[in-house]
Amino acid sequence: MENALRPLTVIGGSVVLTLLLGWVVDLLLRRADDRHPETPLWGLLRRCRLPLQVVLLTALLRGSYRETKWRLIEKQEAGIGHILSLVLISAGAWLVVRIVSAAVESTYARYASSTRDPARVRRVRTQVTLIMRIVIAVVVVVAVAAMLLTFPGMEKVGASMLASAGIIGIVAGVAAQSTLGNLFAGFQIAFGDMVRIGDTVVVDGEWGVIEEVTLTFLAVRTWDERRITMPVSYFTSKPFENWSRGGAQMTGTVFFHLDHSAPVALMREKLRDILRECAAWDGRDWSLAVTDTTPSTMQVRAVVTAKDADDIWTARCAVREQMITWLCEKHPYALPRIATSPGVLPPGVLPPNGSWLARPEPAPVVELGPERSDGDHGGGTQPRTGRG
Repeated sequence: MENALRPLTVIGGSVVLTLLLGWVVDLLLRRADDRHPETPLWGLLRRCRLPLQVVLLTALLRGSYRETKWRLIEKQEAGIGHILSLVLISAGAWLVVRIVSAAVESTYARYASSTRDPARVRRVRTQVTLIMRIVIAVVVVVAVAAMLLTFPGMEKVGASMLASAGIIGIVAGVAAQSTLGNLFAGFQIAFGDMVRIGDTVVVDGEWGVIEEVTLTFLAVRTWDERRITMPVSYFTSKPFENWSRGGAQMTGTVFFHLDHSAPVALMREKLRDILRECAAWDGRDWSLAVTDTTPSTMQVRAVVTAKDADDIWTARCAVREQMITWLCEKHPYALPRIATSPGVLPPGVLPPNGSWLARPEPAPVVELGPERSDGDHGGGTQPRTGRG
């Protein structure tokens, strides 16, 4: 009887104690969150309940599994203890990552709620994202190293690795040159404020929005929902357009190629009416002027403003569509016209290829002569052909 109750007591007591401690910690965090709703840290820390319970249960079992007095456990004591140690290390790393993530997200949420400048918010968001990735990478590396050190014989392997650290370092530096370059470029982008999550950029002729920033690459979401993945070293070595730099508001242009008789003054009034009804226009500025002329047309430029890249695109399309429709309906003469006439060769010149350039033949000659009636040779005329 004692052999059956002892394992149940050890394992069951560990599980009950773990659940009880987890419930107490969650209750305290819930009360702290209710008392301080302006601080989201306590609510975010409640996500650490599961890894905390895993850590507690593993630690309790690691310290008391020998007390079960089971023959199976006694035979595999070393292996079971090793497995519990590995689980404890991995669960501890999981808990550290959750705690750091909660602290970083809480700091970012408080900053975003107290700052009205969207550019600064995007900058902090980019930095927070990269910091979290660095912390996760460091914690994972440390956890894996700690797990490897629990295996027998790893000390000798570590000593040999340290002895050849110089050669390995040189080889790794040469082999990982591009990776290290992207890594340092990621730090430069994060803290140099070159590009941020949410910025509108033009890269290699593609217009898009920065959707994700990592230590090695950036993801650009284009207007047609495609994703362009580019190494971060591209943004530190080549020029690119950042439309969100210095503010999100933008100025756009619409060009019209029209006839010289186009009513520019009426077009200016029509542009003002179009913008008044356009929700994408921010009301800052607008203009319409003739910017260039050619022998057959003139170039008219309309300038509009909007609060961001999406609205400037909408405003330009609206102005282009409604202005062309208005010209077609009210002033069709203002549209560009191309004057054409049939080509005629001089007399006696034959076309080089084909007969489509030949001079047209004259129409049949119609002669007018006196009209004859019964017994009367005068009065009136009648058409007469040359065929008699």
